[in-house]
Amino acid sequence: MTEAGLPNTFVPGRNIVFLTFAAALAYRRGLTRLVGGMCETDYSGYPDCRDETIQTLAKALTLGMDRAVEIDTPLMRIDKAETWALAERLGGGPLVELIVEDTHTCYLGDRGERHAWGFGCGECPACELRARGFERYAATRAG
Repeated sequence: MTEAGLPNTFVPGRNIVFLTFAAALAYRRGLTRLVGGMCETDYSGYPDCRDETIQTLAKALTLGMDRAVEIDTPLMRIDKAETWALAERLGGGPLVELIVEDTHTCYLGDRGERHAWGFGCGECPACELRARGFERYAATRAG
C-alpha cells in the first residue's frame, strides 16, 4: 500500500486515459456510447473505478467533444461472484471457461499457474479478488 492508502499497483487516471482515447475513436466512428468493466463494489480502492468518476468523465467528454458521450458500466454495482454468474447467464459454461483460460487480472501478468479461476500469481490484490469471487460463485453452483 502507498502512503495515500492505495495499492502500490495503482496507475493514476488509467481508466480516464483509456476512456478518453476510446471516446476520441468513437467520435470518429460516429458512436456515442462506451462500455467499461470497472466495478465500484470491489475495486481495491482505485478512485478511477468509482461511478462518480466515470459519470463525471462522461460529462467532461460530452462538453469537450460537443456531442453526447455515455459510459455504461454494467459491472459497477456487482461483485466478482456476481460477475462470474453474469458470464454464465450470458454465455453458459463455454463463456466461463473462455474467461478462465484466456483472461487474467494478475498484476504480475503471471500465466505460469492455472487456478480454478484462471491464471495468476494467486497473491496480488487482483488475483485475491478474482479467486474469492470465483469461489463464492462456484459455491452457489455446488450448493
